[in-house]
Amino acid sequence: MNASFQLYSARDYTSWKDTFELLGKLGYTRVEGFGANYEDAAETKAMLDANGLTMPSAHFFPISNFEDDFDKTITTARTLGIKQLYCPAPEDDLRDGGDAAGWIALAKRMETAAKRVQDAGLRFGWHNHHWEFMPLENGAIPMNLIFEHAPSIEWEIDVAWVVRGGADPLVWIENHKDRITAAHVKDIAPKGQCEDEDGWADLGHGTLDWKTYMDALRGIGVDILVMEHDKPSDVARFAERSIATFKTL
Repeated sequence: MNASFQLYSARDYTSWKDTFELLGKLGYTRVEGFGANYEDAAETKAMLDANGLTMPSAHFFPISNFEDDFDKTITTARTLGIKQLYCPAPEDDLRDGGDAAGWIALAKRMETAAKRVQDAGLRFGWHNHHWEFMPLENGAIPMNLIFEHAPSIEWEIDVAWVVRGGADPLVWIENHKDRITAAHVKDIAPKGQCEDEDGWADLGHGTLDWKTYMDALRGIGVDILVMEHDKPSDVARFAERSIATFKTL
């Protein structure tokens, strides 16, 4: 079992030192990084090593990290041992709107980024939210536009965000099984619950059928499975409950 933890979930926790110690004690073996972890990459690497953790995947936002700041991004990845680099979100103009031309332009930037990252010996992909599954005015689905115009990218599927976007994760997993190389594992609270946590829930304490989703993901060979909660009120509770559920799946 190689449970990973998206460190964005712990951005409001006491310290990264405490976070890594907590995760190591709970049995996590991997973490997924984000911007705050790169301020002193060497220090982050030392804390990971001290707690038996690795960082095989990470988020770099915005997409300009793979353009203007490409050399810095690759250096950070190599320092931390990151092999799979994902851009986790579009810029603001494509959130809750945008048009087909905007999504196509972003996809073309992704395709260029993918080629550059691959030429550096690493891997590049996209991580979704709900926006990518919400039909545009012309009926197009942004996620389809992304895959059409960025054929070389991988996909880290965030199952819960697919659901929030009104789509069926199992259909998307089946249709894009050759592209999916990682997954975010989180849960959605029953309606009216966990409103102070934006309606998210600890894994196994929400409404999603994670046994079915996990079977589908493992069935296509996904082994980077990342626990995430976008706004936990108690990080230790979330981390402990989620890995306990993960061990049963």
